[in-house]
Amino acid sequence: MAITSANQLELLQTAEAVAREKMIDPDLVIQAMEDSLARAAKSRYGAEMDIRVGIDRKTGRATFARVRTVVEDDLQENHHAQITVKQAADLVGLKEKAVSVLQGSISKQFHIRPFGSVDTNRVDPALQGSKPEIGDELIDEVPPVDLGRIAAQSAKQVILQKVREAERDRQFEEFKDRKGTIINGQVKREEYGNIIVDIGRGEAILRRNEKIGRESYRPNDRIRAYIKDVRREARGPQIFLSRTDPQFMAELFKMEVPEIYDGIIEIKAVARDPGSRAKIAVISYDNSIDPVGACVGMRGSRVQAVVNELQGEKIDIIPWNQDQATFLVNALQPAEVSKVVIDEEAGKITVVVPDEQLSLAIGRRGQNVRLASQLTALDIDIMTESDESARRQAEFAERTKLFMETLDIDEMMAQLLVSEGFTNLEEVAYVETDELLSIDGFDEGTAGELQARARDYLEAANNKALENAKAFGVQDELIAFEGLTPQMLEALGKEGIKSLEDFATCADWELSGGWTTVNGQRVKDEGILEKFELSLEEAQTLVMTARVMLGWVDPTALDPAQDAEAEA
Repeated sequence: MAITSANQLELLQTAEAVAREKMIDPDLVIQAMEDSLARAAKSRYGAEMDIRVGIDRKTGRATFARVRTVVEDDLQENHHAQITVKQAADLVGLKEKAVSVLQGSISKQFHIRPFGSVDTNRVDPALQGSKPEIGDELIDEVPPVDLGRIAAQSAKQVILQKVREAERDRQFEEFKDRKGTIINGQVKREEYGNIIVDIGRGEAILRRNEKIGRESYRPNDRIRAYIKDVRREARGPQIFLSRTDPQFMAELFKMEVPEIYDGIIEIKAVARDPGSRAKIAVISYDNSIDPVGACVGMRGSRVQAVVNELQGEKIDIIPWNQDQATFLVNALQPAEVSKVVIDEEAGKITVVVPDEQLSLAIGRRGQNVRLASQLTALDIDIMTESDESARRQAEFAERTKLFMETLDIDEMMAQLLVSEGFTNLEEVAYVETDELLSIDGFDEGTAGELQARARDYLEAANNKALENAKAFGVQDELIAFEGLTPQMLEALGKEGIKSLEDFATCADWELSGGWTTVNGQRVKDEGILEKFELSLEEAQTLVMTARVMLGWVDPTALDPAQDAEAEA
């Protein structure tokens, strides 16, 4: 099949029709045709030749050309597609040859200069006498080829492949910026539990685990989903939808509540148990607008629209608060909270609720506390008032026993110390005497005797701990290191840390302890010196001081912020 003048215009019409159908640039279709014709021509003239085809965008005339690149003499590997400088100069000087020399950007984009402009009867006068340079291209027009059945089929496959690639690129460029938005589509079919959705200019997939549990779809059903991800893959761009993602509910509220869309109300956090229950935290930047009331709407019209879309999922709308304790109390609604205790270092929070509110705070299968935990990004422990009272009583009894045994006092006096907030011997030994005198029944003699006994006990304990540390092999240089108590030295010796070098190689979290996330759960890492209430910052300071003393770190170049980041 040769491209004659009769079907040249038909070639352009076909390109226009394909471009309109696939919604791509017509020039891309024509380029695909040029590539396919060039491949077919190579099968006729030889695969080692560089055959290129240009199609005139106005007339549809296809011009076949052989291109040879000018290279150095010793670099010529393929004489069919390469030519030396001397050979090129000889060809340019021959008027009988139809040769053109194209330089610069034109040589790289030869199709912008139609091959039809190449005169087969004469050489371009502007090129006469010019000297070819390395990198120039010599273009000879060659006769068009007749495409046989196999060649025509091959050309068709090339065109289809190029058009398909252009269509995929167009689809990816269109949807990559729509990630994180809601899209409407129509169900086409179901494959192994996954829903294939027609979204107009392409297809998207709603995976089985991204569907709300009770949902089922039939072909041609309308569906609304959240574009969770758009990825470019070998089989084309893949658009992944979700109806269980928390942001799907946030986007639905943005569509239903104009104040959210305008930025007056902001959604701070969302937690969902898809198809069952959800919590959403909102804040208003306008004091005259109630964020919860605005999201609920008149007679619940706004929130009901979202509930209907989510198949009846119950939604708790709570006000966001910068104070963690207040925010958590709101998040645990409808349960009442008596007290909140936050452990910022461990990232945990203990909530005390009345005994009769325990089941309500936890929720069915732990749903309420789990959603509150997701909303606040904290591990939450629920404790009843009776359990908390029992814990306080146990701590009170333990401290009372400590003071009775170490200070050799009666139970009543020990209880008085605990009631006044004393928790350990160091506080008794080194507190201002006036604080002890403020306790009913304590005079100067009693206060002085208690402090003397506490200091004697601590001194004896320190001497014993130091002896044990030396027995473990702790060296004098580590004992003299400032910042470590005898009890700390004893604990380090038990763990085999005996020298200043051993101590300097420790990580800060090995000393103070820390938390590690494993499979989504926070796991406690016990520190060697954690029981002595050594903070992470203090551990960092001690380790870096040891490294400076050993000469491992230059103190002039030491940046505490950078070091803390490196340790982390």
